[in-house]
Order: sequence, then structure tokens, then C-alpha cells
Amino acid sequence: MTALFALATSLLYGLADFGGGLLTRRTPALTVVVASQTIAVVVLGAIVVATGGFSEAGPQLWYAVAAGAVGPVAMLCFYKALALGPMGVVSPLGSLSVAVPVGVGLVMGERPGLLQFAGIAVAVAGVILAGGPQLRGAAVQRQAIVLTVVAAFGFGAVLALIAEASSTLTGLFLALFVQRVANVTVGGAALFVSVRRGGRALPEEGGMRVLWRSLPALAFVGLADVAANGTYSIAAQTGPVTVAAVLANLYPVVTVVAALIFLKERLRVVQATGAGLALVGTVLLASG
Repeated sequence: MTALFALATSLLYGLADFGGGLLTRRTPALTVVVASQTIAVVVLGAIVVATGGFSEAGPQLWYAVAAGAVGPVAMLCFYKALALGPMGVVSPLGSLSVAVPVGVGLVMGERPGLLQFAGIAVAVAGVILAGGPQLRGAAVQRQAIVLTVVAAFGFGAVLALIAEASSTLTGLFLALFVQRVANVTVGGAALFVSVRRGGRALPEEGGMRVLWRSLPALAFVGLADVAANGTYSIAAQTGPVTVAAVLANLYPVVTVVAALIFLKERLRVVQATGAGLALVGTVLLASG
């Protein structure tokens, strides 16, 4: 059950990243984040009201607030690092986020077996290679490395925090709702500051008309991201966090495959090798 929900997390995160990446080609990244998460807030709010989720409110929701505050900061750091580049170095380094929830699992006393340790090592190596690491060429700015490490820590922290935010299904809906409200608050504040400093909030070509046409895609990105958080929380609560975290962080492979299928991008040898290793690591983790 843990492996199933963790792999579902990877699928949802990977597709959300793919959709978000396409949207940010025309629309400012901050606007994509705020708009997609606002849609998620509306949908989750309706679910919470329908299921009576507000009765589950308690101190554990502070974990959701923290996850919601950290998420946009991590995303902004990652986008900034990608802009500084090279992407072939920055993107794979983002996979280091797995270290946070795995570390939490080890601190909590989890001790994976030898087969699972092998699976963790193989899967993480596969994810890094699937990102197509740039092994030669342009130098990497120190700022890009620092921003990527901060982003990776933030992404990992979100997984660790949201797993602690609830213990029931209705409580999970409430936790995800609170997390998204915090996301929109922090992201909206950042967007406001960006606009005040001369940044754009709308697409350069088409403006609001393009944004309205993008609503279905924005909804998909926001809801897929929410669902991924939910499935990870369930995975982390039903089995070893060390296993759930690694399997949930296979999402870069999904993004690469989506680009191959929908954009007809070609896989480099290193990416194909990484995807294969990630699959082997998944089998080892599931069988361990």
C-alpha cells in the first residue's frame, strides 16, 4: 500500500511539474503558482465543508501552515536557480530533497533492510541521472547551487511536514486546505512585491485573455499537486517513511517521460539510463 500511494505521488508531482513548466513558458511563474493554488483552495474548501473537516482542527495544523509557507519559497528559489543555470546541473540537484524525509524516517527509528538500502541508492542515482546532469560545459554559479540546495531542503521539508499534519482522511483534507491557503498568501505577497518592482503578473502577449484560457491547465496543475501531497501523507503514515520518500521523489522521471510523449523530446543516453535505474530501485524498494 505504501509503495502504491508513493508511486501515485510521483506520477502526480511529475505531471504537475510538466504542466507547470509548459504554463510558465507564457505566464510568469509566480502567477502560475498563485492561480493554480487559488483554484485548489476553492475546491478543497468545498470538500472540507462537505466532509465536516473543520471539526478536525487542532495543533497539528501548524505543520500544514509551515508546509504552505515553505513551499512557495522553495519553488521561487528553484525557479531562480534554473534561470541562473545551467539547468542540466540545477534540475538533478533538486532531487536531493529526498534527503529530508528519509532523514526524518531514520531519526524516528526506521531501519530499512539491506535490499531497501540498495533500492534507495539505486533509485536516487536514477532520479539524478534522469534529470540529464550536465557533466561538462559552463561553470555553475555559486548562487545557483545555494538556491538549489535551499529549494531541495524546502521541497523535502514540505513532504515531511504535511505527513505530520493529519491522522484521518477528513483531517487530511483540512490540512491540505490550510496548506494551500498559506501557499496563496505567501505566493500572493511575493507576486505583489514583484509587480511593485516592475515585474509582470500577466502573460506578455494576450494578457488576461491567455490566463482565462489557461484555467483548465492551471486547475490540473493545482489539483494534481494537492493530490500528490495527499497520497504522500497516506504513504508515509501506512509504511516506512524512508521507502515512501524515495518512491515519491521519482517524479523527475515522470516529467522526462511526459516530455518524451507529449513534446516528442529525445531522451539522452544518461536520461534513459537514469530512468532504468529508477525502475530497478523501485522494484528493490517494493520487494524489500
